[in-house]
Amino acid sequence: MKFGVFVPQGWRMDLVELDDPVEQWEAMTAVARAADAGPWDSVWLFDHFHTVPEPVRETVFEAWTATAALARDTRRVNIGQMVGCNGYRNPALYAKIASTVDVASRGRLYAGIGAGWYEHEWKAFGYPWTGLKDRMGSFAESVELIHRLWTEDDVVFKGTYHSVDKPIIEPRRKPKLWIGGGGERVTLRLVARYGDACNVGTGRVDVIQRKLAILRRHCDEVGRDYDEIVKSTSINVFPVEAGADPGVATAKARGRYSLDEFAEIGAGGTPGALAEVVTTKQLTEHVEQLAEAGIEYVLAYIPGVAYDHEPMQRFAEDVVPAFS
Repeated sequence: MKFGVFVPQGWRMDLVELDDPVEQWEAMTAVARAADAGPWDSVWLFDHFHTVPEPVRETVFEAWTATAALARDTRRVNIGQMVGCNGYRNPALYAKIASTVDVASRGRLYAGIGAGWYEHEWKAFGYPWTGLKDRMGSFAESVELIHRLWTEDDVVFKGTYHSVDKPIIEPRRKPKLWIGGGGERVTLRLVARYGDACNVGTGRVDVIQRKLAILRRHCDEVGRDYDEIVKSTSINVFPVEAGADPGVATAKARGRYSLDEFAEIGAGGTPGALAEVVTTKQLTEHVEQLAEAGIEYVLAYIPGVAYDHEPMQRFAEDVVPAFS
């Protein structure tokens, strides 16, 4: 089992206690550097422009700019996006950006890609919002194209949604491609064909078991070795010591928010995915259940980590070693 941690980027209202954008940036970087010095395998960013659960006028740092910067601010950890939104960059540009950042990081890029879902954000930035069928069709073509542009010369492609005519992708690198989402007919089939890793289930064991069984079937159909693919999930947690009072333990990280608001914001407005305050024993037991379900990689979002590194350190010291 390997572990990654999300840096505070602003998307989940996790930099609002800091007023100066430079100070906010340095808080994000400080988390990445702390992870770089510890047992974490990776740090992660979201690819969003507006906050959740509601778009408000607060800082959200752009994902690929931040990825490139963190590549130079760290030395050891891998750096990824969970996940890059297909609608925000055409696949040839995505392939070019990712290959550049992979060089800047000396091969430490986990390139994330997903279909995208935040309708308000698309419309606000002038991206055409289409129906699910067209978004998934565009996503499928993009994943194929990105893979080909990283592995072939002189790619010519004329699809329904994308076309390229021998774009030169140099330096040509092939970072690990992480495909996010659990769509059973399109997304998981794309993982089987092109993905180096998937991210499914948001920590729910029953969902993970079902999705991975479907992924295995897709792998059998296309002749792919299921074991080649890294199976990951994401969790929203705030680890505390046994017996700790949740209100007191989260006070520094919560800032202006109540405990309930803190849990909701920590989940990014995702229904049923509230950030839980748990003991490290409970967290270890949950990760054990995830491992039994087939998960090999856990991505942790820890709300309030911009203001308090202690829960991240507790996770690193009390949970990660149990799976080393």
